[in-house]
Amino acid sequence: MLTAAHAGEPRAVSDEARALNAAIQAEEERLLWTEEVEGDEALAFATAQNERSLARLQADPRYQQLFDSALEILESDARIPYVGVRGGELWNFWRDANNRHGLWRRTTLDSYMSDATEWDIVLDVDALAAAEGKNWVWQGSNCLSPEYRHCMITLSDGGSDAAHIREWDMQTRSFVEDGFVIPETKGTASWIDENTLLIATALDPEEVTTSGYPFVVKRWTRGTPIETAETVFSGAAGDVGVWPSRFQQADGTFYLLATQAETFFESVYWLLPDNAQGEPIALPLPRKVSPRALFGDQLVFSIEEDWTPEGSATTYPQGAVLSLSMSELAATGELPAIETVFVPNERQSVGGTGATANHLFMVINDNVVGSLWAFTREGGSWQRRQIETPVNTSISIVTADDQSDLAFVTAQGYLTPDTLYAVSEDATELTPARSLPDWFDTTGLAVEQREAVSRDGTRVPYFVVHNPSATISGPQPTLLYAYGGFQVSLNPSYSGTMGRLWLENGGVYVLANIRGGGEFGPAWHQAGLTVNRQRIFDDLIAVSEALVEDGITTPAQLGVMGGSNGGLLTGVMYTQRPDLFGAVISQVPLLDMMRFHTMLAGASWQAEYGFPDENPEERAFLRSISPLHNVDADTHYPPLFLLTSTKDDRVHPAHARKMAYLTDQLGLDMLYYENMAGGHSAAANLRETANRLALEYTFLMQTLMDGNE
Repeated sequence: MLTAAHAGEPRAVSDEARALNAAIQAEEERLLWTEEVEGDEALAFATAQNERSLARLQADPRYQQLFDSALEILESDARIPYVGVRGGELWNFWRDANNRHGLWRRTTLDSYMSDATEWDIVLDVDALAAAEGKNWVWQGSNCLSPEYRHCMITLSDGGSDAAHIREWDMQTRSFVEDGFVIPETKGTASWIDENTLLIATALDPEEVTTSGYPFVVKRWTRGTPIETAETVFSGAAGDVGVWPSRFQQADGTFYLLATQAETFFESVYWLLPDNAQGEPIALPLPRKVSPRALFGDQLVFSIEEDWTPEGSATTYPQGAVLSLSMSELAATGELPAIETVFVPNERQSVGGTGATANHLFMVINDNVVGSLWAFTREGGSWQRRQIETPVNTSISIVTADDQSDLAFVTAQGYLTPDTLYAVSEDATELTPARSLPDWFDTTGLAVEQREAVSRDGTRVPYFVVHNPSATISGPQPTLLYAYGGFQVSLNPSYSGTMGRLWLENGGVYVLANIRGGGEFGPAWHQAGLTVNRQRIFDDLIAVSEALVEDGITTPAQLGVMGGSNGGLLTGVMYTQRPDLFGAVISQVPLLDMMRFHTMLAGASWQAEYGFPDENPEERAFLRSISPLHNVDADTHYPPLFLLTSTKDDRVHPAHARKMAYLTDQLGLDMLYYENMAGGHSAAANLRETANRLALEYTFLMQTLMDGNE
């Protein structure tokens, strides 16, 4: 029998607070002022709550120690400078204590593999931000191969998804005067040639979806106004969005595609003409499909649903990786022969893929542990071989150059710092290139993979990182992390900040691979869609109960943390099982599930959560789990820490604002912090990230450690 984590005398709740709570539960549209992102009342509330939260947390002497430790790690020169490959050169974007906005730089392979890498700084974003008076946050570059002279650089003012896209000339190392410039928008650009772009912008309100993304692709010629760009493809306002892209082979052959995302998980891919003539051709593929690479002439793609191609007697299973001849498809518009690259079993999933000139690399996860495979195609069939990697680690493909055989991968684990490896040209072995230092003391620590049984009998794996001897002596303060949505997999990873700020201070860390993620392929994700989402919540409850029943922790010592969709997850834990947790951290969360689809990009997530305005069953289910609508005025809840960002233009800050206002009015133990910059990450630079981490771990120490020894 679980012991209640919270008890005490009934709280005094005002009549006004009860009336507000009743109105919210009746689905009256209260607190709409919180949806004015920079409204005076909303910002005044956020400022007052920030002052209250910071006064409590930053006054704790542990805060400064945690902040300093986090910042040391985040700004350290010992971090791995991860690279991408362009024209045989290695490119990196770097931020540290002296470069808050960052440096875009490049080096050679020989220099990178040496003990003293010499970097050529191409763009100093700090200097640019100072000169232009902007809080520039780097969001990437897109350069035209094979010369890589012409680049489109994306910069966000404050970290929002909406960003400015400007043309950069590598030869002059400057922005091109009178070059291609796209004002701030949630848009993209892809090169056709040095004088022509494919663009999709949200500049014209008539060309914006209900999710806030563009649905029209245009061909823009240098020297002409953006307003005169010619439409080459148009989706619909009801789509999530439409985006152009360029797929290129090693020999320079390229194909232009438009992705028409009809829902978050269903898309039609259109082959676009590379000139002003010709009509788009819809690729005859299933709606739930993900193009992964162009390897030679083969378009490699994975399918998220069982698929029987038209006119075929063969059914390809959900999760399979397949390929087809792109040149045949482009020439005829008909579906060429389908080839099977790899089919995972029920406890496997395909992670990243990357193509070099002669090898297709694929990460295959087996029971959430990674392996690396090299694929080649000979005589019309695919062969594969495994490349030896460190055991019991998570493998990631960092970069693969489609014009050479250069590729880099990383291996890491909870107690194993990241090591970056160069893959040999023949794809048979790995050579260490860089590695992180041991950021925290692992003495006595161990990693165990366990399983909990969910309500419907499903086995749910989770990792426990702890000191077994300490756990044997009694339950320990434990931080549980999960996500559970959008087919996002959570694999073992090394976090110097979590290790130093939590594990070194006696905490236990647990990561739960609950349904909704992609750890076991599309079926693991789809089991928790829309009205079946309670399965995801039940999975996390089962893991939490197992931690208590096995003596790892107690409800009073168990904290749960998650962000974005994981913020919804922790919000549901707060309202459904307040007895099971001693603290809840909800980062940039979704909490108002009655209005999520009306705010910012929320409409794009209805395929995940449900369509509350179109499907009564889905609306009723969302009402039953919506954290904002399920707070009881007389229930004792665990301490709650809500974090969001004013600049987050993906998940609206109103979600956290509403929950903060309601719980504050009800007199519940709640802290709220709204970063005034930073976008969906709630941090625009490394110091802001260190501050967020220090606030979170101070909160966890106060709630789970103090008085619970």
